[in-house]
Amino acid sequence: MRIRIVNLIVGFLFILMALAVFNLSVIQGRRFRQLSNKNSIRLLLQPGARGKIFDRNGMIIVDNYLTYDVLIMPQEKGQLEQTLLNVARILDCDTGELKKKFKAGFLASFLPVRVANNIEIKKAIALEELKLNTPGIVVQPHPLRKYPYGSLASHVLGYLNEIDHWRLSKLSDYGYKARDIVGFGGVEEKFDYFLREKEGALSVEVDHQGKFVRVLGFRPPQNGNNMQLTLDLKIQKISESALSGRKGSVVILKPDTGEIIAMANSPDFSPAAFVNKSKSLGRIFTDSDAPLINRAISGLYPPGSVFKLVVASAALETKKINSLTSFYCPGSLMVGRRKFSCWNTHLEQDLVSGIAHSCDVFFYHSGLLLGAQSIHDYALKFGFDKPTSIDLPYEAGGFVPSPLWKRMSRFQTWYDGDTANFSIGQGDLMVTPLQVARMTAVFANNGMLINPYVVQTIENYDVSSFHKKATKMPLKDSTLNYVRQGMRKTVSDPQGTASVLADLNVAVAGKTGTVQVPRGQPHAWFCGYFPYKNPKYVICVFLEYGGSGYAACVLTKQILFTMAQEGLI
Repeated sequence: MRIRIVNLIVGFLFILMALAVFNLSVIQGRRFRQLSNKNSIRLLLQPGARGKIFDRNGMIIVDNYLTYDVLIMPQEKGQLEQTLLNVARILDCDTGELKKKFKAGFLASFLPVRVANNIEIKKAIALEELKLNTPGIVVQPHPLRKYPYGSLASHVLGYLNEIDHWRLSKLSDYGYKARDIVGFGGVEEKFDYFLREKEGALSVEVDHQGKFVRVLGFRPPQNGNNMQLTLDLKIQKISESALSGRKGSVVILKPDTGEIIAMANSPDFSPAAFVNKSKSLGRIFTDSDAPLINRAISGLYPPGSVFKLVVASAALETKKINSLTSFYCPGSLMVGRRKFSCWNTHLEQDLVSGIAHSCDVFFYHSGLLLGAQSIHDYALKFGFDKPTSIDLPYEAGGFVPSPLWKRMSRFQTWYDGDTANFSIGQGDLMVTPLQVARMTAVFANNGMLINPYVVQTIENYDVSSFHKKATKMPLKDSTLNYVRQGMRKTVSDPQGTASVLADLNVAVAGKTGTVQVPRGQPHAWFCGYFPYKNPKYVICVFLEYGGSGYAACVLTKQILFTMAQEGLI
């Protein structure tokens, strides 16, 4: 009886085993075969090169250069030690250091381990020769960013670094993954998807122990798309050279199209420091002068007297003044109980003289006739209080105050004194240098509000047509003409605030600005266009704590003089 029970149990177990084998081999056989194939196939990624960046004339601003990494395949212990010894001899480094790197980088027995990077080509060739007698050495080409002109246009270009958690959380759905190298700032970030390369892969078969068996296939990497900018490398160099050693920015653009010809910022930084992991990286991030900030589009400052061009246009358009209107300037004006000073005693001033001499009293009167709300509304028409939509990241929109804003946010009343301050570009008004350049272009191109941009083509495809078209400003021709006359007289009149520019070989029209700040020297502005009768360029120079508008004019003169010498005007 007992023997029968044991036989039944044994038979039952054999039936269960047979059913399990049938399930594994027949019912789920296909699934397990697929898993087996996956376990035996490994992909080794092959890097490509990021797209190159050119200026408007086809000169390379950002290139790539080929460097070489050394990888070692996992091997038997004795064989591995001999390989590392031979590699260390060629690299002229310590064998123990290579062993530490191999141990730290080991992930699996089929994956090569990187033990050295960025080696010289002579050493790479020597290692290729060594491979004939020493197994397990892999010399892998690795493209890296190259900056032929150092820090030139660094804020427009941006830099490369390992992707951070914030970007990864937003870009993982687009194929980005941890430890990817991506753009930070400038066109490197804004157009990263177009510039970044597509990795290739080497498909290899491994055995059950994870050891390499054979190569199954190879997909070559694809380089990123090349990009052409609107920048003129020569004018960019001139602008940065003039600005060197100061804090501020220079913007030069074409008034008819909005193409950025130069965008210089100081202080700047070296994008190569992020490629080479230079020791200067710590200083870049901790520098109190904030070298990573693109002051041209992200810096917010009161515009000072350059804003008088907006007030003049608004007063003419609303017929609060006309070309014959004049106000007497004794050097100050009482507004309520407060005395508002002018920087000089100008006596009788009409519109053209008021612009040329930057008479505060003339604009106090004009602003009070206009009213704060009208100044606010016309400032918005000139593109202030919102970004210009330039194709660069982190553009600030600025701020234009109004009586309603002051009442709702600060629970305070707007007084005539606020209007007087507003009329000369002081107070809570905040703008960027690019916004001021855009405003100036309105007078150079007969009343069109342009949309600036820096990217012309991507892989030979013209993308400029995708930028927003210029819009016609609601300004009469007579308004534009009167303001232009004032801007020209600012330079041509010996008493004009920009008369230092009068002896240039090119006729310039413009406006200066000196902005009082709570601490330190005043900010300095100059905005203008040239040549006067047939405007080709708009320029905006801003110097942080520069002292006065005269300092900005001197720097402008230096730029224009050099451009003329090199035949660029």
